[in-house]
Amino acid sequence: MATVVPTSEEDAALSVVRFASELAWADAGPEVAEPQVSRLCMEAKEFIVMGKWLELASLMITSAELIFSKVSEKDIESIFTIICNLVTKTENPDEVMEIVKVVTAKILQQPNEKPAVRLKILINLYNLLETPYCQFYVYMKVLNLAVDGKVAEYIIPSFKKIDNFLKDWKIGIPEQRELFLAISNILKENKSMSKDAFKFLTSYLATFLGEDAHVLSEAKEAAARAIVEFVRAPDIFQCDLLDLPAIGQLEKDAKYALLYQLLKIFLTQRLDAYLDYHAANSTLLKSYGLVHEECIAKMRLMSLVDLSSDVSGQIPYELIKDTLRINDDEVELWVVRAITAKLIDCKMDQMNQVVVVSHPTDRVFSQHQWQALRTKLVTWRGNIANVISTIQANKITEDGSQAAQGLVVR
Repeated sequence: MATVVPTSEEDAALSVVRFASELAWADAGPEVAEPQVSRLCMEAKEFIVMGKWLELASLMITSAELIFSKVSEKDIESIFTIICNLVTKTENPDEVMEIVKVVTAKILQQPNEKPAVRLKILINLYNLLETPYCQFYVYMKVLNLAVDGKVAEYIIPSFKKIDNFLKDWKIGIPEQRELFLAISNILKENKSMSKDAFKFLTSYLATFLGEDAHVLSEAKEAAARAIVEFVRAPDIFQCDLLDLPAIGQLEKDAKYALLYQLLKIFLTQRLDAYLDYHAANSTLLKSYGLVHEECIAKMRLMSLVDLSSDVSGQIPYELIKDTLRINDDEVELWVVRAITAKLIDCKMDQMNQVVVVSHPTDRVFSQHQWQALRTKLVTWRGNIANVISTIQANKITEDGSQAAQGLVVR
């Protein structure tokens, strides 16, 4: 089988055109094929001379699908490296964007055929780009391919760098929404990454701050999903969903009002409120795939967190038993579970049958909690400043005393 062996940058592009066109016309016979191949190579030469890089890209990529099915993966990567490199030929950002669209459209046409190779090609294209929006555009196509080609495992590690990407891309709110939702959708398919999926879903919903009712309505389905994911997650106990307008719109929504009520119970009330809710809405919970026993377990922990916020700092075993609706011999088990989940910092006083709480956890971390934290930090900063001032004052006094003693000696 023929292989592309470029000798210069101009020859590289022509080699791809010749290679692809020969494959495309191989079954037509030499009498038909040779004039067609010559014609296409002549067009390519003219585009190179005239600097028509977009037209050259379109010409080169016309037979790309045929290339995928007829050549080795190594040759595919080499061919597309040459095609993708055309984005470096032009200084016109609009032309770069058009070349990017031509290449990505072809790559995404058959996502299930050699998807890992296609992903490499898109990543290579991304790394050749200097325009931030073009980079973002290609990254979104990478996400699409990762899903359609079932190769998400290759792209998931990049999600840890999203904050850095956002600084580089400088994209607007609509693009951020598209990005956060796409990432959340990818991660939710991986059960071990449910926490990260919820985080990106929350980031998506947070972009709707300050929007009107019409725009907010776009987020209804995602808001409902966020509530269900929070309730279902066995390891997420704190969130600020109730502060988000995208969530708040569900409170009086005909379809999702009961779901909003469920979220409010999980974040602000105790087990008894959930049990009453379940008695009236068991079918609704099942329709969202929520398991009653799992909800009870989570609400017991949430209720224990609520009890730990008591100003006295002590929770009687009896109160825990009644609130969590458990037996006497289960009290310490649930306290240990709360400690293991890092929900409360406490010690169990078995003799006095109380739990002594040294540090509780807030179930919600809203504006009120941020303000309280700010107040504590300001106080702490003031105390540190006072300590430093006192030390400096004492040092000055001590230095003065030593100097006076020296004068007396002399």
